Amino acid sequence: MSRKSKVTPARRQYLDFKAQYPDAVVFFRMGDFYECFDDDAELVSRELEITLTARSNTTHGEKIPMAGVPHHAVEGYIARLVDKGYHVAVIDQIGNEPVNGIVPRELTQIYTPGTVTEPSMLEQHRNNYLLALAFEVDSEGGGFSRAGIAYADITTGEFAATEVSGESAPVAVLEEITRLNAREVLIAESWMDRGMTLPPGSHLSSRPDYQFDYENASNLLRRHFGVKTLNGFGLQDKILATQAAGAALEYLRETQQGSIEQILTIRSYSTADFMTLDTATRRNLELTETIRGGSAQGSLLKVLDRTVTSMGARLLRMWVGQPLLDTERLNARLDAVSALYESGTRRAELVDSLRHISDIERLTNRILTARINPRELLALADGLRTVPELRVQIADVTELQAIYERLNPCDEVVNLITDTITEEPPATLNTTGVIRGGVSAELDEIHRTSREAREYIATLEDVERERTGLRTLKVGYNKVFGYYIEISRGLSEKAPPEYIRKQTLVNAERFITPEMKHYENIILNADEQVLELERRIYEDIVKQLQRHSQILLRTARAIAHLDCFLGLAEVA
Repeated sequence: MSRKSKVTPARRQYLDFKAQYPDAVVFFRMGDFYECFDDDAELVSRELEITLTARSNTTHGEKIPMAGVPHHAVEGYIARLVDKGYHVAVIDQIGNEPVNGIVPRELTQIYTPGTVTEPSMLEQHRNNYLLALAFEVDSEGGGFSRAGIAYADITTGEFAATEVSGESAPVAVLEEITRLNAREVLIAESWMDRGMTLPPGSHLSSRPDYQFDYENASNLLRRHFGVKTLNGFGLQDKILATQAAGAALEYLRETQQGSIEQILTIRSYSTADFMTLDTATRRNLELTETIRGGSAQGSLLKVLDRTVTSMGARLLRMWVGQPLLDTERLNARLDAVSALYESGTRRAELVDSLRHISDIERLTNRILTARINPRELLALADGLRTVPELRVQIADVTELQAIYERLNPCDEVVNLITDTITEEPPATLNTTGVIRGGVSAELDEIHRTSREAREYIATLEDVERERTGLRTLKVGYNKVFGYYIEISRGLSEKAPPEYIRKQTLVNAERFITPEMKHYENIILNADEQVLELERRIYEDIVKQLQRHSQILLRTARAIAHLDCFLGLAEVA
């Protein structure tokens, strides 16, 4: 008999999931805890400094190492593991009712350093980049003299690719990883044994070689973007860049379980368009962090960063790390800064307006992946209400006309959110109270009948006391028996004939009536019905908002540019 056949059903279920995700730490939901077992338990215990225990998970009582964390705090523990470079697969219970003696479970999320999307796990002022590398083998030394580079930020939808070549290609690759501060770097399995040095904070992940195959990568990219050729993205004749981009996209598909609608396009770029800064130069210039201690305080970025929004802060970090060589673009930036420098009053008014704007870029991408919660939708709408003010404030500034034209108040988005979402909704869709009255006639009817049922129960005690003359009669409720009418034992014989005996206690009898049972069913089913209907309505709202994503992202990027120009003018 195999070892697998000897284990308990829950243990077998866990082992099946672990076999599917062997390179990830598996967090397995069991009641109010997420449990890790075997080597994962020892790793989690060591890295997170939590207690390592053991339990019997086999029919022969074999002790299995185990370490667990409370479900309500799991995100913080996962964030710490991911920050150390680990991958985490979360297996959740689907419902509470066992099927064939075991609670069904399924994978709900995979976390890796370069693919996290939860706001609590992200630094708001910097991008979280995943980077993929494809190499052309150098026949002479076994290294490479050409490489394709592709990087993506799943939280903003940014996706770009390039190629580098020549003797300096290895250095150029490292420079790009350093410039982007890539959290995770993907390479083919066949390159893992060759070794690769990454800057601090970057973590290496291997992928199957076939995912870097040109045909596979090209087909995946064309299918995703719905095009017949990649020429429109500037990837013609860029085989290695295409291979890297395809591998990155496939990885995102796997970790996001196919939900990558926010990747709307890919941009081809050339490292020759920007000033080349090697790792040592970046370090010595202290562009984003100081040499001593690696602190942002004291760096060039910290001196220049007077941005107000997260979008502006991320863009400024990119500018500092990727200095332009194009004189025309440089002068356009300087002209915009100069125009804002001239008027302190205008700057103050614009900064005050920007303080009310949320991270439209990341919120839009959460809409595209249908992961946005009701409170985030309200934050989005509140921020967009400020856009008309921004347009008025820069309308007469010639140097900012490109930004003015891209700023869109997105009235349809604001109206849809404010007309459908309550003013103080719950944080998640697991609680009712998300959708406003008047949005759905069906929802309003459920609320009406539930309200009437509760009013009936609330007044029933007084009504029945008056009708029966039994002054000790009480109406109560418990989770086991539901609603009931309670009459003391001495008066129970005087109960009306329509009362149906429900429970006998030492000193009392409990009854129910058909009408009472009817209203009880309405009350007990109402919350579940409302929850289900509100979820459906909310999903439809999000789908409607997805149609406005391009305008939202264009507006977000315009705000980011304005924020950067304002900050630099303030520094000046």
